Amino acid sequence: MTERLDGHTLLIGLMATPIRHSLSPTMHNEAFAKLGLDYAYLAFEVGNKELADAVQGLRALGIRGSNVSMPNKQAIIPYLDELSPAAELVGAVNTVTNLDGKGHLVGHVTDGTGAMRALKEEDVEIKNQIVTMTGAGGAGTAIAIQAALDGVKELRIFNIKDQQFKAAEETVEKINSKTDCKATLTDLSDQGAFKQSISESSIYIDATGCGMKPLEDVSLITDPEVIRPDLVIFDVVYIPKETKLLKFAKENGAKKTINGLGMMLYQGAEAFKLFTGEEMPVDYIKELLFKD
Repeated sequence: MTERLDGHTLLIGLMATPIRHSLSPTMHNEAFAKLGLDYAYLAFEVGNKELADAVQGLRALGIRGSNVSMPNKQAIIPYLDELSPAAELVGAVNTVTNLDGKGHLVGHVTDGTGAMRALKEEDVEIKNQIVTMTGAGGAGTAIAIQAALDGVKELRIFNIKDQQFKAAEETVEKINSKTDCKATLTDLSDQGAFKQSISESSIYIDATGCGMKPLEDVSLITDPEVIRPDLVIFDVVYIPKETKLLKFAKENGAKKTINGLGMMLYQGAEAFKLFTGEEMPVDYIKELLFKD
């Protein structure tokens, strides 16, 4: 990659913490190299405390865009100039574009469409299905709204009563008022309701950070009775490739367990097009990411 870098190279960033584990720099830089594009993609450890200064840095340095991950997906919105219609509906951002490098920052969200495409690639049909889901952060909200738009019959969201619970109430209200999907929100502490919901669902989606550092030893499902062979388990975490949840599900008879690599790939492909105007060479990148 160093042979490509020169005085005209345009920079794309990734702002999150923790973030050094991310495959996004590899994915984007390999795609730039494959297409001969004069861009470089770097990861920056940025949390809420540093976020305002980091966004100002995007403007001041003419950085052409940045991906955004936890814990910044919702916190970044007040610092932006404009939101795409999808980002406005979701209330979260995972991609920021700097129009022509002139400081006008537009927030986009590609997590939801990336997740739905990942499920489709695994031959999982979501239309008219009952889905149980945990997590109401930026990624979870994007997935929930996109799933509703794409035809999920019923979406049952479970979350602890933290600062995201109120946002989740708003998400449920949006889904119920703007789509044909029936959405509900329940406190995750109600384990009876959680287990009952999964027993009636065909798909379980974990959109929390459980399974990745520092929560790598955490699974929200701990009862083997909850696992069925026909229950699809989708964990948005992709490092490690097999989280505690996915390992537990496999050991207890689940036939289809899906990690977050596909979602990361397809949300990244959409962000890549927003940054460059070009289609990511998905098949080439998929070979690199899934080679083992």
